[in-house]
Amino acid sequence: MLFSPEPVNPEPWEQWIRASGLHHFISANGQWLWPWLQSIHYLGFSLLLGTVGLFDLRVLGIARQIAPAKLHRLIPFGVAGLTVNLLTGIVFFFGFPEQYFYNPSFQLLVTFVLIALANVALFYATPAFATVKRLEPGGDAPFPAKLMAGASLSCWMAVLVCGRLITFFRPPFFH
Repeated sequence: MLFSPEPVNPEPWEQWIRASGLHHFISANGQWLWPWLQSIHYLGFSLLLGTVGLFDLRVLGIARQIAPAKLHRLIPFGVAGLTVNLLTGIVFFFGFPEQYFYNPSFQLLVTFVLIALANVALFYATPAFATVKRLEPGGDAPFPAKLMAGASLSCWMAVLVCGRLITFFRPPFFH
């Protein structure tokens, strides 16, 4: 059996999740569903990190021969990857709520995702984005934009590491 039995004294939120149709669907089909979802999750993160990471690296000064505006056209693919990851992540959570909610790696992962999302909101809300988008090939981004790009890249790499560590830091079954 792929999934662990229910905890002896589950919290009310766990009872609600375990009573949901999504949890029952995952429990009944986890043998084939879980590997498919993990593959889709990894592809989504590859899209996210491949596009956003490349843009961040350009802002930091790598591949200066490319205009940042050209790389920025790829960002919708990164947003699609993030959307895929959020949706598959919800499914994972509903499959094993106690293994994620109480897991310090998962808690850090969520924290880094929230910091990355706040960082991108700040990037687009400040003059940094407009300045970067106007850069010609060979141009150097201003320091605030580099700072935000470095924070973005660091957060997404931390999300990658934390996601991988989730399986190694499983909390005790009984909480």
